[in-house]
Amino acid sequence: MVSKIVKRTPTRSIKDCRSSSNRRHRRRSPAKKAAAAVLASINKSIFTCHKRIIKLFSKLAQIGTPKSNRSKGYKILKKTPESPSRSARSGPETLAVRRSLAFDGLLPPPTSPEKRTVFLDLDETLVHSQADPPPARFDFVVRPRIDGEVMNFYVLKRPGVDELLESLAAKYEVVVFTAGLREYASLVLDRLDRKSLIAHRLYRDACKEVDGRLVKDLSDSGRDLRRVVIVDDNPNSYSCQPENAVPVRPFVDDLGDQELGKLVGFFEGSDCFDDMRDAVKHYLAYGNEKFETLEI
Repeated sequence: MVSKIVKRTPTRSIKDCRSSSNRRHRRRSPAKKAAAAVLASINKSIFTCHKRIIKLFSKLAQIGTPKSNRSKGYKILKKTPESPSRSARSGPETLAVRRSLAFDGLLPPPTSPEKRTVFLDLDETLVHSQADPPPARFDFVVRPRIDGEVMNFYVLKRPGVDELLESLAAKYEVVVFTAGLREYASLVLDRLDRKSLIAHRLYRDACKEVDGRLVKDLSDSGRDLRRVVIVDDNPNSYSCQPENAVPVRPFVDDLGDQELGKLVGFFEGSDCFDDMRDAVKHYLAYGNEKFETLEI
């Protein structure tokens, strides 16, 4: 019997074996592996920190009143219905404000037709707010939850704001109209208006976007424009009705500021005008000193 010899061919060549052996010898040492892991961890931490900083500044830019040099390109936030638990915590915010969406205008019909209406801006007009770190002076802190994160805002009241609200509420329908977010502004107004002197509140979702800027169009308020005044530090806000606007200087931290005291004099002397736009025109031309002796 002839035995059959089978020659087996190696599955790997000598060259392949040598290459594999060389690769094993070229593997990184434990020290190099540890250094690479530390470097990767540092890069990941830097990337995460960078994303958080961008997100924080994006939120800060959305909260306050956008000014002319920074408002272009902002997206108007859509109205979102409040949950029952949120509405229950809204403090003195009136039912009329929460029902205002059922009316054609921004506001329900006035409860006192004989009263004229004053629209007041909030940020840099009645108060000044800033986020962390805390400033040297502030009156109170609000902590709104915005996009799931709680933020601290330190609020300084403008000198004379309490006296102005008291004086206006006696004769006027007072409406705060702010371009700030509801989540933030409602908390500020809850602290500012302990006596419920403000009849209605309007927030950013009540503004219009015109050429990339947020505008407060008073023609949608359901009020006769002859009986309306808006007080604001930002001219873009009242660009639709500039003849109804009393401009004020922006407030930051000047405790000697007297702008609101001047407004008290204006509103006390405007009764002699049938059209509030004439009162505004006279005030801007002459100030308060001629109201007392004015004869119509």
